[in-house]
Amino acid sequence: MIKGSCCCGAVQFELSAVPGMMGTCHCSRCRKLGASTFVFVTSETFRLTQGREQISVYKAVAPYKYDRCFCSVCGTALGEVLSESNSFPVAANCIDQELGIENRFHEFVAEKPDWLKIGDTAKQFDGHPFES
Repeated sequence: MIKGSCCCGAVQFELSAVPGMMGTCHCSRCRKLGASTFVFVTSETFRLTQGREQISVYKAVAPYKYDRCFCSVCGTALGEVLSESNSFPVAANCIDQELGIENRFHEFVAEKPDWLKIGDTAKQFDGHPFES
């Protein structure tokens, strides 16, 4: 079982399988929300084990379409842990152990600040990779 949590431990979850993919978003919204590298999990492999009542949701406003979840105690960005989709992103920074996977892509590279240097060989997309 792969465990994950927020910084203070109020929100905890488990993954029954290694996530299928990891990616980094460089859009201004993800950077400002405090998490931009995500692992993609399925609803069958994700289980929230503690702290549902501690999760706050920041609703997306166009042009963004994904809501973001946060721990209301410590502010840790969690990804979309309350999603009802079959597949959804979880903030990689919340995983409590090594996963053995590498970043597969960088999206919204056109919005990346100049001071941030990409240091891996993952594919890069100016926008969303599924719309390119």
